[in-house]
Amino acid sequence: MSTDAMSIDAIAGLESDRLLLGRTSTAERLADVLRSRITEGYFEPGTRLSEEAIGGALGVSRNTLREAFRLLTHERLIVHELNRGVFVRMLSVQDVEDLYRVRKLIECATVRAVTEPPGERLAPLVAAVEAGEDAALRRSWRELGTADIRFHQALVTLAGSPRTDEVMRGLLAELRLVFYVMVEPEPFHEPYLTRNKEILAALRNGDGRGAELLLESYLDDAERQLTAAYKARAR
Repeated sequence: MSTDAMSIDAIAGLESDRLLLGRTSTAERLADVLRSRITEGYFEPGTRLSEEAIGGALGVSRNTLREAFRLLTHERLIVHELNRGVFVRMLSVQDVEDLYRVRKLIECATVRAVTEPPGERLAPLVAAVEAGEDAALRRSWRELGTADIRFHQALVTLAGSPRTDEVMRGLLAELRLVFYVMVEPEPFHEPYLTRNKEILAALRNGDGRGAELLLESYLDDAERQLTAAYKARAR
């Protein structure tokens, strides 16, 4: 699974992100860019992150880049290996179990609190579902995985808590690193698009409890599939 090298697409994508940094680029903004690229599936677990390539693509100093790496290490998205460099982290089955433990606490509590139709606040969830449908039609499973992550990030925004939003950004970036364990992404990702639509329909009706029951089943099934894949790989 380890690629141990950054792909041409990954570097090209970073070059397009250069404008996001602007002239007042900071380590925090750089960390946001790299976190987003991890969430979108551009960097696989085990990929070595080249200081020279990333610094050149984004036009940032080595010190700024190293500070961004430090922030992402703290978020458990990358690791520094002595005399080898910085790598995208490879997660364990214990990480998967803990990620889903926290997801259930945050996401289920968020939808449970919905007692009336959220109206326009559901727009980001609708956009994520539409992006997922488009990705499925094009058979772009990486993009479908990204759309699924965006759906759950948008779902948590219903809580109206910037701190919870921030926690979920980190959790869902880690989750992307888990998805790589699925050898066949299509049968894994595609059914959850339908389930996202069902959760969205319940929320449109203000049925938070119904959405919670759907979400609990969803998360239990996803955790079961992912942990089984990790255990199969370890045999």
